[in-house]
Amino acid sequence: MLQATRTVPIIFAIVADPVGAGFVDSLARPGDNATGFVQYEYGLSGKWLEVLKEIAPRVTRAAVLRDAAITAGVGLWGAIQTAAPSFGIEVSPVNVRDATEIERAITAFARGPNGGLIVTGSALSAAHRDLLVALAKRHKLPAVYFTRQFVDRGGLISYGPDIVDQFRQAAGYVDRIIKGEKPADLPVQAPTKYELVINLKTAKALGLEVPPALLATTDEVIE
Repeated sequence: MLQATRTVPIIFAIVADPVGAGFVDSLARPGDNATGFVQYEYGLSGKWLEVLKEIAPRVTRAAVLRDAAITAGVGLWGAIQTAAPSFGIEVSPVNVRDATEIERAITAFARGPNGGLIVTGSALSAAHRDLLVALAKRHKLPAVYFTRQFVDRGGLISYGPDIVDQFRQAAGYVDRIIKGEKPADLPVQAPTKYELVINLKTAKALGLEVPPALLATTDEVIE
């Protein structure tokens, strides 16, 4: 987008890593004609591990699906790898490229015991959403997803930012720029509103009993 113009203000939303992607110089000081809202901070990945362990305490291994071709895929994997030992989970990366590779990798991973899945955010993960949900069901793997759209399609549980709220905030930035402020003076902001969504039907099919404490913090339960 910056190749098209360096003068027209650009407001982005749900961008995983605007600094790594070269959209802005830094989050605090964007430095040019673009600013907006990041999809999540890398520290969020620890929450995915926590949620997976809460809903499926038996899990000791997790396949982490990520797009290694984007900066967010590398960053999220690094954060998950760092946090995993504190949850007693051994993690293995699975690169998301095409359906054949995804199916082969998850099938091979599922041959081992006590496995689970963590699906990190990327356009490729979203494109293969139905396949990922179907594979988790087929191999009876508890899975945590980065957005609720997977849970709406039958996935087990998701934790991530409220996407609609991000666009509302982006509209607020548009209003401020129309009134005379400059994108370079508006810091890139992290999400302030997150949502936890659980599919109880899927939990039952996996033989999982959702802890009352986890249910109490859930924003939406799909039955």
